[in-house]
Amino acid sequence: MRIDIITLFPEMCEAVLGESIIGRARRSGAIDIRCHQLRDFAYDKHRRVDDSTYGGGMGMLMMAEPIALCYEHICEEIGEKPHLIYLSPKGETLTQRKLKKLSEREDICLLCGHYEGVDQRVLDMYVDEEISIGDYVLTGGELPALVLADSLARLQPGVLSDDECFELESHYDGLLEYPQYTKPQVWRGVEIPEVLYSGHHENIRKWRREQSIVQTAEKRPDMLSKAPLSDKERRFAEQLLSDKSCGESDE
Repeated sequence: MRIDIITLFPEMCEAVLGESIIGRARRSGAIDIRCHQLRDFAYDKHRRVDDSTYGGGMGMLMMAEPIALCYEHICEEIGEKPHLIYLSPKGETLTQRKLKKLSEREDICLLCGHYEGVDQRVLDMYVDEEISIGDYVLTGGELPALVLADSLARLQPGVLSDDECFELESHYDGLLEYPQYTKPQVWRGVEIPEVLYSGHHENIRKWRREQSIVQTAEKRPDMLSKAPLSDKERRFAEQLLSDKSCGESDE
């Protein structure tokens, strides 16, 4: 997968994407992420990319032409149009289900907004979809773009050591992840669950699945209705929710 990021702060993006797992994956060629300085596509000597809004109002708006020129440059490099995503609080909320769908694409371009946003004509003519990482507003689109790029990169073959590294994590299969423990076996008088050092892999698998349902019922009960559960697991989840409701009503 290739991910292009259109930004006013490429150094900020590189500082994050050049480190840890994603940095190693970029250096190995498992993922191709490129950051583009939008000001390089400005058409005046001051490298301006923003101007005041028609109709008045506070703040400045990112101009259409520099964004269009940058995106068209990326299209020429790739040889086709990448899927263009504008990071915006007005967009669809990012989920693991959405990430899995996006991860199947070969080329994705991320547009980072700033100030009061971007000229609507860019959204209408070029942007394929808008995505939000939550119901709040940030000073720019770089942090959401980094979240999206990191989340997509780790789903690509060769980025993590094994697919199981992400297939067993929270949200991937519609449930939250089970509790995990490391050495020592007893820490400050608290011992890890016996099943985890029993050596019985099937029992461990069942315990982890059950604990994922428990964690989801306690912390994100809204997810259970869409989770892929067996009939037995569904009854178990419903009992957990019933017990939780009774406990809350007694308080």
